Amino acid sequence: MAFDHLSPVLADALTARGYEALTPVQAQVVEADAAGRDLLVSAQTGSGKTVAFGLAMAEQLIEDGRLPFASSPLALIVAPTRELALQVSRELSWLYAKAGARIATCVGGMDASKERRNLNQGVQIVVGTPGRLRDHLERGALDLTALRVAILDEADEMLDMGFRDDLEEILDATPETRRTLLFSATIPKPIAQLAKRYQRDALRISTVGEERGHGDIAYQAVTVAPADIEGAVINLLRLHEAETAMLFCATRDNVRRLHASLVERGFAAVALSGEHSQNERNHALQALRDRRARVCVATDVAARGIDLPSLSLVIHVEIPRDAETLQHRSGRTGRAGKKGTAVLIVPYPRRRRVDGMLRGARINAEWMDAPTAADVRARDQERLMEKLLTPQEHEPEDLELAQRLMAERSAEDIAASLVRAHRALMPPPEDLIDTGPRPRGERPERGERFEREHGDRGERGQHREQFDDSAWFRINIGRRQNADPRWILPLLCRRGHVTKHEIGAIRIGPNETLFNIPIAIADRFAEAVMRTANQDGEDDSGVAITPAPDGPTWPPRRDKGPHKGGSRHDGPRANGPRPDGPRHDGPRKPRGPGAGGPGSGTDRYKPKPYGQRGPRKTGKY
Repeated sequence: MAFDHLSPVLADALTARGYEALTPVQAQVVEADAAGRDLLVSAQTGSGKTVAFGLAMAEQLIEDGRLPFASSPLALIVAPTRELALQVSRELSWLYAKAGARIATCVGGMDASKERRNLNQGVQIVVGTPGRLRDHLERGALDLTALRVAILDEADEMLDMGFRDDLEEILDATPETRRTLLFSATIPKPIAQLAKRYQRDALRISTVGEERGHGDIAYQAVTVAPADIEGAVINLLRLHEAETAMLFCATRDNVRRLHASLVERGFAAVALSGEHSQNERNHALQALRDRRARVCVATDVAARGIDLPSLSLVIHVEIPRDAETLQHRSGRTGRAGKKGTAVLIVPYPRRRRVDGMLRGARINAEWMDAPTAADVRARDQERLMEKLLTPQEHEPEDLELAQRLMAERSAEDIAASLVRAHRALMPPPEDLIDTGPRPRGERPERGERFEREHGDRGERGQHREQFDDSAWFRINIGRRQNADPRWILPLLCRRGHVTKHEIGAIRIGPNETLFNIPIAIADRFAEAVMRTANQDGEDDSGVAITPAPDGPTWPPRRDKGPHKGGSRHDGPRANGPRPDGPRHDGPRKPRGPGAGGPGSGTDRYKPKPYGQRGPRKTGKY
């Protein structure tokens, strides 16, 4: 038997569940060296940690094949979010079903009085979130004096969320003889300090290899203009057509905004963030499991504990704050041996930061441009052809309807109508403002050069009077960050709440870009820019707009001429003689035809008779 070293009730549960072998983390926590010891375990998301600590704590719980009756809990599992706690409860329910375990959940958003009644009836295992467990503990409903095992799941995330005081109060209420298991994707310094305080001679177990990127996840980094982020998300969803996709945003406001935009375009999408009630979250997750929704827009915290077997695409709409967050987000897919894809949408100003993050995480990502509308349509045609050419068995009613159609219309008309009907079921792709950097040597279009260098002039180069008195602003990106008027102009309109006609010259330098707007709307523009920026003065894509009172300190680039930095002269040359006088003291020598004299135009240009021309030159030039 593959699980002969486990308790028979747990081995039977694993076999019935379809397990053929344990995962690496599950195998290590049940080895002889780990028996009865405190454990500090770091393992990647989706590696089977829940079943792992379920197997690890069996030694302290199971007596003669069953869990003994207990008036107070014997095991406590603390998880950072409601979803993760509920998922842990479901996993332990089937694992300990034959052992007669009674499991209670204590999570925020649920009926607290019902949870207290369950605790008073006697349970062996309690699973909950830190805040609700602390509340029951302080009210006297949770008795931890007989606890044998305490488990902290996703300990690093709980500390990041500010639950340190709650965890310390809960662990201080447990007996010193308890066994303490800490499971965490990473072991930063706060986790090490917590382990040192509450664990004794803990065994360190790590299944995170040198390649920290999940082996079943293909990483892609898509570079876009900041104004094209939402369009790139739509095209990625349409290009992959994943059975279930999860989109990660940094804040609940961005989740709300992106979810509304997707629903408006015809996507079956749900949202998960801290502003949703538990009932709303349950409905959203059930819609994803029932295939009524195919896209989930969520924040990092809200997505903790979500396990969707059909999830095959993760899109990082906003860049993760660090490599650990990237790993946690991406770990929602590529589970149980299935393949998944994780796509990072990288605005041009953020490319260097993301590149460093991927190198630090030892993740090899494929860098590419965002899919265009043409790419999506080409992929749609391939999918449609594959779908229609697949052999199928037809019902008699379908064949009868097909014959009636053939009698009324030609085969070509019927096929075209079928294609049109199929295309109407899918949201249309988006035309991106910027389709990637131009090929080397390709010059910008005339209109773009005009906008960049002569923005203070209107149609056909006519002078625009409103820019006679204007204010200059600076953007913290330039040519090295792929700055281009194609996406800078829409970004300025969006950030400053102005129209493109209210933006004057756009001058792009190596590391910064300067532009001017009429002085009459400068204050309004600056206030709008501040409202659309974060505490660092940047937007979500890393673009910062600040006043530049001195204006440009470098001349605009020129498309022609040997002097790319502008004219050699400080101003227009005045008429008349040079300030330092003429070059020659005497009169100028005559030049041109008919001037006479040796070397003059008469000698130089008068053709000689044919006989005086000399020998003909031969050879290769």
